[in-house]
Amino acid sequence: MGRQEKTPLKLALVVLFAIAGLAIAIEIGLRVVFGFGKPPLYVADDTIGYRLAPNQHTRRFGNRIDINRYSMRSEEVEPMPTPDTLRVLLLGDSIANGGWWTDRDETISARLQRRLAPVAPRVEVLNASANSWGPRNERAYLEKFGTFGARAVVLSINTDDLFASAPSSVKVGRDRSYPDRYPRLAWIEVLSRYLLPQPEFSELETRLPEDKDIVGANLRAIAQIHDRLLAENVIFLLAMTPLKRELGEPGPRDYELKARQRLLELTQRDRIQYIDFLSSFNRVEPVETLYRDHIHLSPAGNELVTEAIAQKIEIEIE
Repeated sequence: MGRQEKTPLKLALVVLFAIAGLAIAIEIGLRVVFGFGKPPLYVADDTIGYRLAPNQHTRRFGNRIDINRYSMRSEEVEPMPTPDTLRVLLLGDSIANGGWWTDRDETISARLQRRLAPVAPRVEVLNASANSWGPRNERAYLEKFGTFGARAVVLSINTDDLFASAPSSVKVGRDRSYPDRYPRLAWIEVLSRYLLPQPEFSELETRLPEDKDIVGANLRAIAQIHDRLLAENVIFLLAMTPLKRELGEPGPRDYELKARQRLLELTQRDRIQYIDFLSSFNRVEPVETLYRDHIHLSPAGNELVTEAIAQKIEIEIE
């Protein structure tokens, strides 16, 4: 009788240990192979809205992501470069940042640093960027941290950035794309990111009043960045990539054409060095090779952008 009573208990224990072992194996696999459980974190910022949390080192799908003490996707840097260093500051959104889908050595900033290597004894391209930043976030970053002694500053935007909202921290720690702490378990992150619906936050509907002319507000931010850099004798280059749907026919939508025209008029009035990639992207066939989705660039797209920026910088520093 005693042996028969213990058999179901032993089976239950075996099943329990097997389930626990499988759960542990899945957890380890999600962390080691995919990098879940340690996403890039964000911090709220009173003026910038939000930025990547300083001093992070993680991997996502094998891609290395390093964030320095200044919330840059760059190696640690001194506040000022050495006299023999050509320093370039890249400001931008997720396209400049590269996101989790781009290894640290394949971002536009890393490519640009290698491309400019023959120009000076030492070249540093700093990458100050974050997902969904617009010109007003980038202006605020520049106001808070300065230019780090850069000889040139590149502002990388896409067409959507002309319609970017004012800086806000409401998403930090609440939107799953802007976590401010690590999840307790990797599989919890997988569930919340891919299987559960995105929570709706009433704060997103009650954010600070927006300028009625959003495009105008963003154009003013670009102009103010230019004015500051001009006063500091720093080279300024504005580069704008198109959305994938803008390529070919029928091209940009009417409201985008109007915003693009206003931007062009600003660059002509203030003599801003400006690269609009719409025409050069349109010359590439098939255009799909330049994108990984509707907005973010593939390695081929990053390389095209890198080369155009590098050529402009080489001309300006001669």
